[in-house]
Amino acid sequence: MNPSTALATVLVDELVRQGIRHAVLCPGSRSAPLAYALREAERAGRLELHVRVDERSAGFLALGLAKLTRVPAVVVTTSGTAVANLHPAVLEAHHGVVPLVVLTADRPVELRGTGANQTTTQPGIFADATRWSVDAAAPTREAGEVARWRGLAAQAVGHATGNLGDEDGREPGPVHLNVQLREPLVPTGDDPWPEPLEGPQGPAPVPGSTAVAPTPVADVSRGVGRTLVVIGDLPEPDQFARAVRWATARGWPLVAEPFGTHPRPEVIPHGPMVLSDPGWLDEHAPDRVVAVGRLTLSRPVAALLRRPGVRIEAVGAHAWIVSRPDVQAVHPVSVLDGPDPLPSDGSDRAWADAWRAAGERVAEALAGDATQNGSAPWPSGAGVAEAVLAALPAGATLFLGSSNSARDVDLAAPRSEPLRVVASRGLAGIDGCVSTASGLALAGASPTYALMGDLTFLHDANGLLVGPGERRPDLTVVVTNDDGGGVFTLLEPGEPQRAAEFERLFGTPTGADLAALCAAHHVPHRRIASRAELVEALASEPSGLTVLEVPVDRASHRDLHGQLRTRAASAIRG
Repeated sequence: MNPSTALATVLVDELVRQGIRHAVLCPGSRSAPLAYALREAERAGRLELHVRVDERSAGFLALGLAKLTRVPAVVVTTSGTAVANLHPAVLEAHHGVVPLVVLTADRPVELRGTGANQTTTQPGIFADATRWSVDAAAPTREAGEVARWRGLAAQAVGHATGNLGDEDGREPGPVHLNVQLREPLVPTGDDPWPEPLEGPQGPAPVPGSTAVAPTPVADVSRGVGRTLVVIGDLPEPDQFARAVRWATARGWPLVAEPFGTHPRPEVIPHGPMVLSDPGWLDEHAPDRVVAVGRLTLSRPVAALLRRPGVRIEAVGAHAWIVSRPDVQAVHPVSVLDGPDPLPSDGSDRAWADAWRAAGERVAEALAGDATQNGSAPWPSGAGVAEAVLAALPAGATLFLGSSNSARDVDLAAPRSEPLRVVASRGLAGIDGCVSTASGLALAGASPTYALMGDLTFLHDANGLLVGPGERRPDLTVVVTNDDGGGVFTLLEPGEPQRAAEFERLFGTPTGADLAALCAAHHVPHRRIASRAELVEALASEPSGLTVLEVPVDRASHRDLHGQLRTRAASAIRG
């Protein structure tokens, strides 16, 4: 056995022993030893291998595989630009706190800086977006190498899961293991290796799992007046329910972005709408806001965090909130499991009830003009989102693209059946959404759906590219097609006085034929003409990859949202 084959065999074996169950592989020559080792592990039933031809899509597929399971997936590429194409997924995993192992093949040191083909500086290519990054020396035929290789794999998983690292900064995220491989790159010879390649029997110990003592649970309830809790995107699937229970036990009103579990009767309906009324907020302003998770969606929430005189605290030491100069305290996630407080004297109960009542009035107002069995007009992004939420089966998972889809779901009527809403809110980019949703579907047991706009869909068209020998995700993708960047109609560039330059610079129509695109990828496509047709199409659980295209009018977005805000403001004031 040659050294490159030996290293690859041991690395893959140890990654599996550390808990890896999914690997995404992109073809390449330098990474051939890793490809053969992954195939052998798959043949033995130890992991599932997903082969993709586009590295950017592959990175997001791996991210989706790990997002809800919280078990790192490994993505493997060859050298050169193949590595660079993983950068968007690495950044999303970094900011979204998703465990991910990036395993890249590289030339040995003697071929670097010599003009060798497909060679660039790969060590450190992801800068500070990784929890751990190592440039592993090329393997040699000598005793002690197996222990080194197993140590590298164990460290990679340990850092990706947050079990290793600086005690004050441990959290899951991406790691980069760059391995130097010399030729030959395919299995050759029967020469025995100087030491056993097989690992110990039984599961591997989790690196660093006992290194950090449990964080004492602090009492966040005392010493501050009226408290409003705002919940954003949370990395762990169970954290939303924990945060809701924690806040409700203290009598604090809750505003939440649409991500997490539904139904959510404890959450103020359409909370961002309530926050957007300046007069009402002046009369009912909190003394303290506790931010739980990553808040990225709502401008009214962002304005609340900047509001003078409001104390801002955060749960979870995520860099985005810790770095804010206005955050005055950061609490560990363990506070969500703290004991319930003693009964209060009820002095803030009327204030909390006023928040809940305002949300209920807004919900009633937005639902009070029902048309075509829905409260939002059809066809519109909000109408499509409402139909999707109403139609999905109990226990489903819904992935939301960035931009308008998440905002439209935020406007929809409350969901009464169990549903998990997921999105890539680390950087909230539109890239990789088809692939991420595919990863969720491949890793999960629940029916999986996605809702996104046409530009988001087109941006990851290669996510549709699944080879004939690969397991296809059971995923239904609903695409609201307004032929361009509808979200910009809601922002300053969409103001009427800027209409002359809007279409080319921000609207960016493509005229793309989504049916033809799907046909080229052998993906079933259906164009939806009515709300009833969409509900009917969603009645069956996904089987394979399917696209439902719903044409909507981009020009109506701004007026519709304005009408909804006006209706909400009137309801808030009673």
